[in-house]
Amino acid sequence: MEQKKILIITYYWPPAGGPGVQRWLKFAKYLPEFGWKPIIYTPENPSYPLLDETLMKDVPEDIEIVRTKIWEPYQLAEKLNKSNKKFKAGQFDVGNNQSWKSKLSIWVRGNFFIPDARVFWVKPSIQFLEKYLKENNIDTIVTSGPPHSLHLIGLGLKDKLPGLKWIADFRDPWTEISYYKHLKLTKGSDKKHRQLESAVFKNADITLATSYADAENFRKAGANAVCITNGFDESDSREKVKEQISETANGHQGENHFTLSYIGVLEQLRNPENLWKVLDELVKENNEFSKHFSLKFVGRIDDKILNSIESTSLKGHILNLGYLSHGKAVEEMQNSDILLITNFPNESSRGIIPGKIFEYLASGKLILSFGPDKADVAKILEETNAGKHFGYTDAETLKKFILEKFEQWKSGTLTENTQGIERFSRKNLTQQLTEIL
Repeated sequence: MEQKKILIITYYWPPAGGPGVQRWLKFAKYLPEFGWKPIIYTPENPSYPLLDETLMKDVPEDIEIVRTKIWEPYQLAEKLNKSNKKFKAGQFDVGNNQSWKSKLSIWVRGNFFIPDARVFWVKPSIQFLEKYLKENNIDTIVTSGPPHSLHLIGLGLKDKLPGLKWIADFRDPWTEISYYKHLKLTKGSDKKHRQLESAVFKNADITLATSYADAENFRKAGANAVCITNGFDESDSREKVKEQISETANGHQGENHFTLSYIGVLEQLRNPENLWKVLDELVKENNEFSKHFSLKFVGRIDDKILNSIESTSLKGHILNLGYLSHGKAVEEMQNSDILLITNFPNESSRGIIPGKIFEYLASGKLILSFGPDKADVAKILEETNAGKHFGYTDAETLKKFILEKFEQWKSGTLTENTQGIERFSRKNLTQQLTEIL
C-alpha cells in the first residue's frame, strides 16, 4: 500500500539543537510505520541559537528534505547588542536587567517583525510551495511554530489551495505566551498579532496544542484544537539506561553527591529565586547537606541568574556543564537525584508543558517543578507519581521537601516510583497524530 504524503513546514531541523526540533523530528521518524511519508520543508541557511549534530542520527536516511533560502535580521540585531542573540530562542533581558539597547531591540523586534523575524520567508515559501504541492500530489501540510510566521505560510497556501488539509502545530502559544506582554507593542502591532493569530485558528483544519490548557484556550479563540503533548523516545531512554548501568558498575564520579540538576535553557522569566534561597539556607544550616549537595546546570543558564546564585553560599556547589548534545544531556539526567523544571509564574502559563518533562519522566528520577497553581505539569506529575509542583512563593514546604528527599538519599530509600508514562512515548503520540490525520 502506497504511503500518503505529508509536508512538514518547520524552521527547526537538525543540526538545530534544543527541544523545538525534536517534536517533528520524532514524528517524522515514526510516521512511516503508520502509513505516512513525511517530507520536510525547512530553510537552507537558518540562524539557529543552538546546534546539536548528534540529532542527525534520528533523521530517517530516505527522508526527502526540501530547502529554500531565508533572510533573517538577527545578525544586524546582534551587532547592535550582543544580548540580542537570546532573541533567536525567544528570550531577552527583563526588568532592571534591561539596558537602553535591550529596550530598543525588544521594541523593534515586537513592532517591526510581526509575528517574528522569520516573516521574510513567508511570501517566497508560499510561491515555491504552491507549485511544489501541485507537482508532487501533496494535499496535507503541517506548519510548526514558533516561529509563528510559519503559520502564515500555511494561511497563504490554504488561501491559494482551498482543498489543502492544514494542521497548525503550536509548540508554544502566540499571544498568550508569557513574554508577549514584554514586547513593548503599540496598539496597532498588538492588533495585527491578534488578527493574524485568529486567522490561523479559523482557517487551519486542525490546530495542535502541546498542553490541555492551551488546546482549551485555542478552542475558545475559534480553533479546532486537539492536544498532543510532547514525549520521550523509548529508544533513546533504553540506550542511556544501558550506558548508565555500565557507568555505575565502573563507579560514576557523582555517586557521593546529592545532585539537583536543571537541563535546558534557564531564562530570567522562569527563575525560581525561592529555590536558590532555600538551598542557600540549607547549605549554611546543615553540614551534612553542605557536604554532599551539588547543583548541576546542563544547557544555557542566563548570566545574570548564574551571577546571582554564585554570590551566595551555593557558589562552591555549582557544576555548570554548558550546552551538551541531546544524548549527553539524557545521560546527565540519569546521573542526578532530582530534576528541576520551571515555568512562567503567571496563571496564563499554566498550560505550558516544557518538552523536557517527558524525558525527565523516562529517566525515572524525582522531578521538582515550579510554576502557577493548577498547572498541566502538576497534573502530569500527580498522575505519574513522578514529583512535586511548587509555586514561586513557597519556601517552608519546599525546604521540608528537599530535606526529606536528602534524608531518603542518605539512607538509600530515594526510589523511582513513576507509573503510566507509556502514553507519552513518541511512537504512541505519533499513532495519536495519524488517527487525527
